[in-house]
Amino acid sequence: MSVAYAVCYLVLRQISMDQWYLPAGLRVAALLLFPYRTWPYLLVGEYLAFAYFRHSMVDDFGIIWAIVASAVLMPTVGYIVYKHEKIRASGRQDWLLSVAALAAVSVSALNIAATYFLMSPKSEPVSWEIWFRFFIGDYLGILMLAPLALLWKQRNQSFPSARKLRLDAFFALFTISFLLGLYLVQAPDANGLQANSIRVLMVLPAIALTCLHGWRGAAIGVIGVNLAIGATMNNPWVRGFHDAEAFIAQEILAVMGTALLWFGATISHHYHKFTHHRLIEKQAITIARTSIISSEREMRERAIRMKIIGEDMDISFRKAVQWLQGRGHHAAAMDMLRTSVIQSRLFREQLSLVYPSEIEHYGLYLVLESSAIAGVWEQTGRLATPRLKGDPCQLGLGMQLAAYRSVSDAVALLLELESGTILIRARCGQRGAHRGIAITVSLLDTSLNLGPETSRRAVETLAGRALAYGGTVRCRRNRICLLLSEPVAKTATASPTYGVPSDSSTAQTTPLVPT
Repeated sequence: MSVAYAVCYLVLRQISMDQWYLPAGLRVAALLLFPYRTWPYLLVGEYLAFAYFRHSMVDDFGIIWAIVASAVLMPTVGYIVYKHEKIRASGRQDWLLSVAALAAVSVSALNIAATYFLMSPKSEPVSWEIWFRFFIGDYLGILMLAPLALLWKQRNQSFPSARKLRLDAFFALFTISFLLGLYLVQAPDANGLQANSIRVLMVLPAIALTCLHGWRGAAIGVIGVNLAIGATMNNPWVRGFHDAEAFIAQEILAVMGTALLWFGATISHHYHKFTHHRLIEKQAITIARTSIISSEREMRERAIRMKIIGEDMDISFRKAVQWLQGRGHHAAAMDMLRTSVIQSRLFREQLSLVYPSEIEHYGLYLVLESSAIAGVWEQTGRLATPRLKGDPCQLGLGMQLAAYRSVSDAVALLLELESGTILIRARCGQRGAHRGIAITVSLLDTSLNLGPETSRRAVETLAGRALAYGGTVRCRRNRICLLLSEPVAKTATASPTYGVPSDSSTAQTTPLVPT
């Protein structure tokens, strides 16, 4: 590892300038890529690289400068990276800008201080202009390689639109390459303003990537622009050479790159925060829906057991009637038969109120119009004829049961707290990838408004089912509005099959399947 680091350092140093110094980026990228236990090997590798190209300078500048100036850079940057560990663990990416700025400032200051205080003979003080050039060079070098290291480290992390990121990154880098080619073609005849205008235009694809893909887009865009601007410098591999025209574009890139990485990190942070909350919300909705379905399944099983008990009671009554008829008590037998028929009908009506088994075969609308609940409503004399549109049999059984319970609760609430005739409206349909049902339970007299207590209790009673099925509950003037919806794909796989009960080929085989 030490030898590999030293070789990479020397290669990057050969293609760098003071205003675009890639070894500074290699130092930070290596510290980010490798764990703490390997940092001593990186330190040895940097010492090897410094020893290779500084051993010939010992006679001119002194052994103290050669040793001290080589020994302090990697530990300083390592300490800066280490102190950002807690911020790194938070999941945000804007900490990289802090590392880049502190590392660039520290390394530039240490190099200048070592040059002034440790060189023998003592050198002249370095101007602020030269220090700023060193700072920009180190900073751009870090922005070149450090984001690349983070992208590599996060390569196995899943994130939305990964394929779209690759496609957009290809077009952005292609645009930057096209502008670079345009610069190289026009460079001999272009003045400084035209050359820098082309350099600045290279930032536009990076801005687009940042807006589309957050931090990852910003990292790819800044790396591409940084590399392209580095390729436009004159005499790039001559040590000590300064390209003043390119340096203007590099200063703009340093500012724009910082802004893009910060903006991209902020976008990614809020996006991940939003998706985390959405995931929690979906999990809560799934749990609520599962709870509702489990409750319905339990009530169905309870209704089946009660039905069996009722059938046993009917058999017992029939045996008793036959026993009485066999002994000549025909009047008593007929009275018992009449009583058993009435009690059996009442028992089955109550059983239907517990769980409307007819909904499994005939759908929601028929249950609302002709089942036991319809008879109970008819006895109140306050229910108008329901207005039902669409085909409820296309909906999942779980949603139909939720709609049935919601209508029953809403009607019971209006019967208890309001006066006047009640009208039920329902419409089933599909919009896009979702199917659903819109239900309105209202007072027929439009001059009446729901009371505050009615509205409050309606929301409290119906909101749970509505949220579980991706819908809403609203109370407006004289009506309670309810919307339930479900994805078409889930409906297609989980919807029951409806048919005549006596036809086993079309009857539903799984009475209650989670949707």
